Amino acid sequence: MDKAQYFYRTVIFTRQGDQVSLVDIDNPQERTPLEGWMGIALSLADGRHTLNELIDYIGSQYQTVPQGLADTLDSVIERLLEGKMVKLSSKPIELPYYLSEPIELLDIERARRLIGDDGYH
Repeated sequence: MDKAQYFYRTVIFTRQGDQVSLVDIDNPQERTPLEGWMGIALSLADGRHTLNELIDYIGSQYQTVPQGLADTLDSVIERLLEGKMVKLSSKPIELPYYLSEPIELLDIERARRLIGDDGYH
């Protein structure tokens, strides 16, 4: 995997404390919790940072970088890619409004309107 690529989310999410979950904009109370690492990676998948920057950022959260961190994050990204929750790009991506923030920070009506305008599913 080319770690110089930018990564971006393709799903709407929510963050409640340390828990990141997928959410349906038409039924925001219906949530699918993500495992810890997957949630962290998804919430950071803003299209403006590369996979290398993700690894560096996560590593900077520790006094001593855990052995195998890069491999763990590779596995997480692979699973997110397989689930079509993130995509990779050779260039930075500007996320649409409805994917830019956790749902609790969005104007739901505006997000729904823009989703319709974009034909997002």
